[in-house]
Amino acid sequence: MTNPPAISIRDLAKTYAGIKGAPGKEALKGVSFDVPQGQIFGLLGPNGAGKSTLINILAGLVTKTGGSAEIWGFDIDTRTRNAKRSIGIVPQEIVFDPFFTPFEVLENQGGFYGIAKHLRRSEALLEAVRLADKRDAYARTLSGGMKRRLLVAKAMVHSPPILVLDEPTAGVDVELRKQLWELVSRLNDDGVTIVLTTHYLEEAEELCDRIAIINHGELIANKPTRELVDMAREKIVRVSVDKDLSGPIMEEGFTKADLLDARTLEITYNRDRASAGQVLAKVQEHGYVIEDVTTREPDLEDVFVQLTGSG
Repeated sequence: MTNPPAISIRDLAKTYAGIKGAPGKEALKGVSFDVPQGQIFGLLGPNGAGKSTLINILAGLVTKTGGSAEIWGFDIDTRTRNAKRSIGIVPQEIVFDPFFTPFEVLENQGGFYGIAKHLRRSEALLEAVRLADKRDAYARTLSGGMKRRLLVAKAMVHSPPILVLDEPTAGVDVELRKQLWELVSRLNDDGVTIVLTTHYLEEAEELCDRIAIINHGELIANKPTRELVDMAREKIVRVSVDKDLSGPIMEEGFTKADLLDARTLEITYNRDRASAGQVLAKVQEHGYVIEDVTTREPDLEDVFVQLTGSG
């Protein structure tokens, strides 16, 4: 038998009430999808698409207008306590008392979840996020990267099988992003299901087993990452020729043609209407000898732009 989904969402809807008689804002319009157990699942979309609303509904911070959601098999309405204990949320914002030490932050969080003192894992969690040496430092003295890692530890205090990371690397440097993804990968290797929102699409493409894309409150894609990338219909070929180009060369099947310099042309073409060989033949028909060719395969960003219409 296949495992049941870690998260199951059906026809989830949310409309925020308008102010002073203004029409309400429909943030989610009947979204349905499952998050498979044990995977790293990407939830992508432009700003204002409805991602944060969906996460806040799962976290119990926003009340849905319609539909249903189950977390680890527990309905968020009828089995609220079990649902909340099955999920840990790492928010975008740094949310803990800066005058507590990392150890105290985790101990307090364990108390909020009713975990007996002898069952708390504060020391082990600090080891896991590599903050054991900062155990007794004030949280306000930690670097940005350390604070992010402490948030992950805080979300894992109650040992949830699901961890949601909402834009965890927004505004942080490359080294910190690398550290966070190493930590997330280790947690996933230990069996934790990860739900990730990010604007760094190259990270989502590298890390995620499956990706869903939300736009204007609607689910517009939900596929394994490789299948989603393969949806891109456009490819790019860059051609260097033997003499100065008189201008861009546009032919049937070409989506775009740009001069990069006097002798280099970059052509975007629809792979349903032309092949790389046909593109090169069209360039030669204009009297140019091709001296060098490079191609670029489509990536997740190409699909994202194609589906959402956002640059």
